[in-house]
Amino acid sequence: MLATFMQAMNISIPNAALPYVQGALSMTDDEIGWIFTSYIAASAIVMPMTHWLSGRCGRKAVFQISLAVFSFALILDTLATTPLQFVSARILQGAASGTLAPLSISILLDELPPLRHGHIGLLWSVTALLGMLSGPGIGGALSEYVGWQSIFYLSLPIAAFIALTMGFYLREKKAEKRPSFDFFGLATFSLGITGLQMLLDRGERMEWFASTEIWAETIASVLGFYLFIVHVLTKDQHFLNKALFKDRNFGVSTVMFFALGFVLLPTLALTSPILEELFGYPAHTAGYITIPRGIALISALLLAWRLPARVDNRLFVIGGLCLAVYGTWQMVGYSPLMDERAVILAGIFQGAGLGILMPALTRAAFSTLDPTFRSEGTAFFNLSRLYGSTLGIAIVQIYFFNNTQSMHLALANNLRPYRIASETAGSLSMPALATMNDLVTSQSAIVGVIGQFKLLMAVMLIASPLVLFLRKPRVDK
Repeated sequence: MLATFMQAMNISIPNAALPYVQGALSMTDDEIGWIFTSYIAASAIVMPMTHWLSGRCGRKAVFQISLAVFSFALILDTLATTPLQFVSARILQGAASGTLAPLSISILLDELPPLRHGHIGLLWSVTALLGMLSGPGIGGALSEYVGWQSIFYLSLPIAAFIALTMGFYLREKKAEKRPSFDFFGLATFSLGITGLQMLLDRGERMEWFASTEIWAETIASVLGFYLFIVHVLTKDQHFLNKALFKDRNFGVSTVMFFALGFVLLPTLALTSPILEELFGYPAHTAGYITIPRGIALISALLLAWRLPARVDNRLFVIGGLCLAVYGTWQMVGYSPLMDERAVILAGIFQGAGLGILMPALTRAAFSTLDPTFRSEGTAFFNLSRLYGSTLGIAIVQIYFFNNTQSMHLALANNLRPYRIASETAGSLSMPALATMNDLVTSQSAIVGVIGQFKLLMAVMLIASPLVLFLRKPRVDK
């Protein structure tokens, strides 16, 4: 459980420390999103290989090697002096973390008696969410008082403790029969996802299709997805079983879970930078303000998980969607004139909605799925949220920069009617012009941020009608 908490915390712990990291490494605004997407994308690519690796090499060996690589990447994070070095370290860190979460739940189920299995899934999910949601608060406090490198040093003793404990007490276990793995399927799927991620991350900087690199990434993504679809349709054995999508509830719930991931982490990634860079909050305060959202999310998840099964689950899906949309709509009203209460209330509503949605969608996905597909279904269902988060961050970043640039141009053009700059430009000093430009840039960025929240709200609204396609499972009398 501690390993699950640690790997989830490291997704979001740089969030409130972004201004310090950006200043120390001279990262541009469009490179900030890479801190999150590199970690999540690398983790999502390695995660499907966990079962095969543990079966071939043993779960204890894989777990300890992953911890060692994870710790090495933490050190590389602190030693980085350029954005490329830092992002490369985050990729290595994310790849190492990809096996930690699935191995953790597997070890829990193997080591604990069957009577306790019913609560393990809930406890594991809460632990992972607690790590992710507490990251900004921990990172903000450490970066403010100790230094941004300390957010990575924090995990080193935790990783060492876990490795020593596992070394002494965990029994090795390998599969009696060496499992096979569909490397071609994973490679083509990863090529498609990686190409798309690079296209979205690098497109704005490289001026999109005016760049040879963007064309190469587009071709790689299209080719990867094409080969993967052909592979799935023509082969019987592959790492993603196409029989999963014959179940309507599973398919619809997976799409909605993707939309949930699109909103969950991007909102977390947006809030702290907005509060620090646009509204002037210190890093530790920006981190603390995100905590109520996490408390609301986990509390709602625990309550929704314990509600009686006889109640129609679709009602909870609708209720969760309404709360999440309302909370995101409240974020559209953010303003430099507001105090922190507006941020806290919007976060509580959105967090409560997402907390209700997570168990509701999980029940909907697996209530009608054939039990023989549950293992594969669980892996892909969780991957859909990860891919939603990493693609969501990239897309809202693109939307933000385009919206900010167009708004900057509009505001600058509209200076003429107020006779501020155009009539007196000759008498304004360079510092005064720079100050005026900073004001216009700040206002443009605020409008761009509001646009990002509108986009997140639109995703939830588009996904909402899918609840009509969910069917209530039959209950055998």
